[in-house]
Amino acid sequence: MTGRVLVLGGTGEARALATALVERGVDVVSSLAGRVAAPVLPPGEVRVGGFGGADGLAAWLRGSPVAAVVDATHPFAAAMTASAAAACTRTGTPLLRLQRPGWAAVPGDDWRWVDSLEGAAAAVAGFDRVFLTTGRQGLGAFAGLTAHCLVRSVDPPDPPLPARTTVVLERGPFSLDDERALLREHAVEVVVTKDSGGSMTAAKLTAARELGLPVVLVRRPPLPPGVPVVATVAAALAWVAENGSRREGS
Repeated sequence: MTGRVLVLGGTGEARALATALVERGVDVVSSLAGRVAAPVLPPGEVRVGGFGGADGLAAWLRGSPVAAVVDATHPFAAAMTASAAAACTRTGTPLLRLQRPGWAAVPGDDWRWVDSLEGAAAAVAGFDRVFLTTGRQGLGAFAGLTAHCLVRSVDPPDPPLPARTTVVLERGPFSLDDERALLREHAVEVVVTKDSGGSMTAAKLTAARELGLPVVLVRRPPLPPGVPVVATVAAALAWVAENGSRREGS
């Protein structure tokens, strides 16, 4: 019998995993960072808000022991992923990283890889109309751009923002027709995004390819060493079944 499982969530994969575990009768606690005003909640118990870094998560694990932790946060939630690795090591809690594969270029794509948002800002400095689809956090890296910037996010972004900014508040998934129309309506010259992977926001890459637009992609941060990684919910379920049998409080 699988014991209680903590799912560090906020992604579609996390919700799907929590749903599948609950359907199997597993006691699940999903943790959301609380950065989105109206998140789509998974089934089972949900806690909202940070733990306070690795120390806070380790303290929570000691006070609310679980059989296993699955880190299914966003591929760019590097701080949470690092905290999970450290806290689980300290408490001896089995940890799995569930992370969707990154995007792969196909013929016709003009992708320009960079290592950071600051690198992305430098890469688009010569363009006049830029589509920033990197999420609302970290937009300060682009504040110095003189280009007209189209920003899309789920919630209103915090300043600083580029001086000429148009904000579109939308939640994916986005269709190819919608992305194509958006790029044309705003006369976008270059798209900036993170290598988030997945299908919910991939249509913008196809639209950019069809319209002959370059895409600046920010590489994913490296994962902590020694943490097993799977790419699918099915593989995560198999791991939980194998590693989630520790009794609470042991």
